[in-house]
Amino acid sequence: MTQHAAADGGSDHHRLLEELRTFGANYTEFTRRFADWLGLHSTDAVALTEILYAEDKGTPLSPARLSERVSLSSGATTALLNRLEKAGYVERRREAADRRIVTLRSSPEVRPQAMRFFGPYTAGMEEVMSRYPGARLEELRKLVARLSDAMDSLLAHEYRALEPGATPGLPPAPDEAPRRHRAG
Repeated sequence: MTQHAAADGGSDHHRLLEELRTFGANYTEFTRRFADWLGLHSTDAVALTEILYAEDKGTPLSPARLSERVSLSSGATTALLNRLEKAGYVERRREAADRRIVTLRSSPEVRPQAMRFFGPYTAGMEEVMSRYPGARLEELRKLVARLSDAMDSLLAHEYRALEPGATPGLPPAPDEAPRRHRAG
């Protein structure tokens, strides 16, 4: 979002960041449409896709980890899980030897629905990626991972609990009171 990048058409890295932003927006739209298709709130569908994805990777989520992934408080995550469980989409299981540990699993009924919905998406992404050699994909994966790490660091530090009107990475100036919207 720099002024000179817009003026000269953008450098290669600005154009790449724009394409990544567009991809992210499109992924968000897929998730929104999945929510509509299942009759869920978009936040519930995001949580469900996180649970499904974690299962696909072989690393099922705990409620605490889901809370981090969807940026909700533990209380809001509990309410969300209650809704998903009541709808029959998610199960909470105690699979570990330590019975206090809860694992989130998709219900047997929702996985076929998710596969039906996301099947064309997955096929389309795999078709595009099949055009690139493995070494090139690994290079791109590392780049995206580094960009994600940079974003995680910014969110954890410079943008953590940022007051309205404050500058990210800087403490508020002593004479700057946080702006509050006033009614009336």
